[in-house]
Amino acid sequence: MNTLLKTTLAGAVALGLAGPAMADYDLKMATIAPGTSAYLTMTTLATIINQTLDDVNITVDATGAATRHMVDVGNGNLDMAMTSPTIYKFLREGTVMYQQLENHAEVAENLSLMLWFPLGQYHVVTYADDNIMTLDDIAGKKVFLGPPGGGAWNASRNWLAATTGYAPDEDFENVKASWSSAFQGFQDRQFDVYIISGIAPFPQLEQLSLTSDLRILGLTEEQYAGNQAAQDFIQVRGEELGIISAGVYGDGVVNDVDVYTLAAAVGVTVATGLDEDLVYRMTKAFWEGQADATTTHPWLIDLTLEYAVADGDMPLHPGALRYYAEIGLDIPEGSR
Repeated sequence: MNTLLKTTLAGAVALGLAGPAMADYDLKMATIAPGTSAYLTMTTLATIINQTLDDVNITVDATGAATRHMVDVGNGNLDMAMTSPTIYKFLREGTVMYQQLENHAEVAENLSLMLWFPLGQYHVVTYADDNIMTLDDIAGKKVFLGPPGGGAWNASRNWLAATTGYAPDEDFENVKASWSSAFQGFQDRQFDVYIISGIAPFPQLEQLSLTSDLRILGLTEEQYAGNQAAQDFIQVRGEELGIISAGVYGDGVVNDVDVYTLAAAVGVTVATGLDEDLVYRMTKAFWEGQADATTTHPWLIDLTLEYAVADGDMPLHPGALRYYAEIGLDIPEGSR
């Protein structure tokens, strides 16, 4: 698939609508690979805006890692990209994957928030006939955590460390791949455990379960209640707990009890220097179009205005802040 997606193509994926041929504002957005809930959300957002505002055309590029995209926005090479509270904190402080980025503070200052949205639950997936029954059983197995060095990779690694004490390349083999190649590799059974995040029922998992029975690994409610390390990871670090309900995927997924796992918030970041009125109009266009889009894309129901402005310790762009204040939202101090 050509990963440089004009919103004419993104529209076919998201809403079936094409963007304007010419516009006063030609904006560049980057997101992660097709098949992810972030990709679906961000291409849908771009399509709604393009169809609503005649003077705006957003081109979506679905290649590369979100950690790099944020730097590109901060350095003025992109206008919009995906972000997360955790990764933004790493960038602001110059830690983890940004330890060698000398201008990390300046880059972070050049990023502002348009909205947060739920990335969904982390699905730790195996084939049901592999006899991998619990998280502890991944010892010695081949595991895809996410693209190396990315936010998903770090989140998966930390969740497994909290729940099992395992570390990549010590207790299990760390599979290095992109999102698209990992999906194909798991289908071909080249490795044992595939970790992907999405709002359940996640279309990619539904697709996989059509041809093979799957098992989602995680904690039961009782195991989570008795696992202090897992609770500390969620509560002390400020992560989100995700619950994948039993039966949400039908017969192709064999879990018969709810799975307690990690969940994540992500967001759309825009360049701080983007025109205030432009960002105001884009934010307004998206939220006024979101309700109608849920008729064909019911997963959009999980995007709420309250979630969009939650305190992720990242300031809203003045244009987005203006829209949310105008409709009377209670905006946390950390988002101002």
